[in-house]
Formats: sequence, structure tokens, C-alpha cells
Amino acid sequence: MEGITGAEYRAVHHRHFPGVDRYYMPFITPTQDRVFTPRELRNISPERNAGYRAVPQLLTKNAGDFNWAAGELFAMGYDEVDLNLGCPSGTVTAKGKGAGMLADLEGLDRFLDGVFSASRGKVSVKTRLGLRDPEEIFPLVECFSRYPISLLILHPRVRQDFYKEPVRPDYFARALEVYPGPMCYNGGLRTPEDCAAMQGRFPQVRHWMLGQGLLADPALIRRCQGGPALTRQELRAFHDELYHTYLDIFQSQRNTVFHMKELWNYLSVLFDQPEKPLKRIRKADASPAYESAVDELFTHPFLSEKGE
Repeated sequence: MEGITGAEYRAVHHRHFPGVDRYYMPFITPTQDRVFTPRELRNISPERNAGYRAVPQLLTKNAGDFNWAAGELFAMGYDEVDLNLGCPSGTVTAKGKGAGMLADLEGLDRFLDGVFSASRGKVSVKTRLGLRDPEEIFPLVECFSRYPISLLILHPRVRQDFYKEPVRPDYFARALEVYPGPMCYNGGLRTPEDCAAMQGRFPQVRHWMLGQGLLADPALIRRCQGGPALTRQELRAFHDELYHTYLDIFQSQRNTVFHMKELWNYLSVLFDQPEKPLKRIRKADASPAYESAVDELFTHPFLSEKGE
């Protein structure tokens, strides 16, 4: 998802589908060089995130690097920075970052002590139940409880589950019983029914994070609040503005089409039998071929319209 939800996507989504309380940015990996890349600067620029609340996310195992980046972000005007302890990617966890940090409880405790002893603003934490065993969440919660975490965002899967195994809400419930601070539920919320089921089970939870479900249905929050389903016209308007925004920003048909291809991996589920035009989208490497394939896809039945 980090390649999709950049500043351009967030701004366009907010204009078309207001209702998100805060957008968590794709993670930044600060290094000992203590400098943001041009791409990172473009994404975190306050001017490019105006009009909605955005939270920068940091992925690192070095408290000094975290504190440098967080300090720069607070100086830009952000009031919260999120620590990513949940990324399950093999290239991330092999370096002891993301969910890989959950394997070393003592090291994690030292890291958090280094972060919170120097923090000048709010720090939230996004995490999983553990690396391999969901029982790992209980010593982790004990560790987290020692620090003034502004919001603990818990994805109830272990790292080994990645995103394919079922979520484990029973473990979220048990963690909720013992963690003294505010918690957010994250994971497996793809439909209004999913959201309603979890909200019914955890009425005391006030924070809900939508990820892949919101990419697949940009109007999901509206639907979860009792509003209407996404229409073909809304999706087309959203797509067209995002597509032309990318063309303006990247000044490259190839880069623009690459970014749009990633999004169609999620949006294609909104259509009936999207396989043929989706294959054409994936083969496209320039605007004419891409636009033709998208036009074809929009002639297919829209699933929310079936039965009307």
C-alpha cells in the first residue's frame, strides 16, 4: 500500500470521499544520514497535506534516527508521528524493523525508552500480536503500557500471518482488557458488515483503521456510516482526477500508468468479470493503451448496480 497512498492519492480521496479522520502516510525509513529524500519531502510537505489531518509514519529500529525524523516532522507542524511495528514484509523484518522488532522484547523496551524520553510530540504505535505466536501480545502490551503511547493500533494477526490468514479478534479482546491506554482496531475491515460486527463486539473502541478495504472501495467509510454505495460515476470522477493529477506531478505517462496499475489491483473487485480489461491495464505502459483499457472496464457491470 505504501506505493499507492501518497499525498496525491490522499488529497483526491479527501475531496471525493470526505469522512476520514486522519490519513496515515506511507512509512518513511530514516537513516543515519539524517536527511529526507525528495520523494519523502514531497509526501510529507505540509502544503501537500493541507485540508485534512495526516500522520507521518516512521519505520526504524534506531531510536536516534526516529527522534531526528520525529523532531523534523514536529517542527513542520505535525502533532503526531506513528511508529510502524507491524510491517510483515520479509525485506523489512529481516533487518529487525517493523514486525521484526517484536521478536526482541528487551530491545524494543530500550528503543521505546529512547523514543519517549526525547519525544516532543505525540507518538502512536501500529503493531501486530507478535512475530509467530499470538500469545506474544501479552508481554508486548505490558511493555507498551510503560510508555505514554497516544494510540495503540493493533492488527490482530501475527507477522507470519501476513494479510492472508484470518484476523484473531479474540486476542484483540484480551489485549483490550489489560491495556490501559486508547486502542485502535485494524485488520480485515473490508465491508460495512465487517465494521458493524467489530463495532458491535467492541463498543468501547473509538478508533478504527481501514486499509486495503478502503482502497478497494473508496466510499467504504460512507457506507459504514449508513450512506449509499459507491456509484460508477463517482469512481470514474475519482479515477480521472487522480490519473490526471499523477500526469501533472510525474510528467511521465509510464510512471503514471505504473501507479494506477497498483490501484486497480484493488478497485477491479468493484466490477463484474473485470479480467479481460484488467489484463490490458496491466500490459499498458503508456496513456493511450491504459485509457482504452480503463474505458473498456467501465463498460462492465458495476457490482453495486446489479439487481437494481
